[in-house]
Amino acid sequence: MTATRGPQAAIRELFGASAHARQVFLEEYGAALEQAIDLVAAALAGGQKLLLFGNGGSAADAQHLAAEFVGRFLTERRALPAIALTTDTSALTAIANDYGYDQVFARQVRALGAAGDVALAISTSGRSPSVLRAVEACRERGVRTIGLTGGDGGALAGMVEVSLRVSASTLSARIQETHILIGHVICELVDRRLFGEPA
Repeated sequence: MTATRGPQAAIRELFGASAHARQVFLEEYGAALEQAIDLVAAALAGGQKLLLFGNGGSAADAQHLAAEFVGRFLTERRALPAIALTTDTSALTAIANDYGYDQVFARQVRALGAAGDVALAISTSGRSPSVLRAVEACRERGVRTIGLTGGDGGALAGMVEVSLRVSASTLSARIQETHILIGHVICELVDRRLFGEPA
């Protein structure tokens, strides 16, 4: 991609790369995504909660998806318990200061996680120490785990119960574009499972 090719060529190339990443994900991980939907729906139907965490853009995705569950997605329904572990600046800074940044989510999982809850762990590389330590804490607490990652999946892909890996790219932007689509699909299909088809 060069400047001499013009902006329209660059735009089309970027849209194409994003669409390719999503299509490859669907072919490779469509069945795994159904498993993830089953896990989240069963937990929320049983009065458990969803914990979400990640860094940077993945933190924003965690907050975005938590808001969709607590507020509403497409239709009016009861609030669903979802907590982004990325939003409490006092907790984040205290834990990072006292225990090290790699413990910022793990410490919260140990405080808030309960057996039967589900965690959505988000790391585009699958190598973020804070996310990996949190998944370890989930195992200790009996929290079920879903991993959103990309490229080769890093360590995260092998640590979670359900791995959702955007294998077609190692670029964070392309991976995150697919991650938010995955998140929206989970939101919409969990809503349908729990509350029926939208009118």
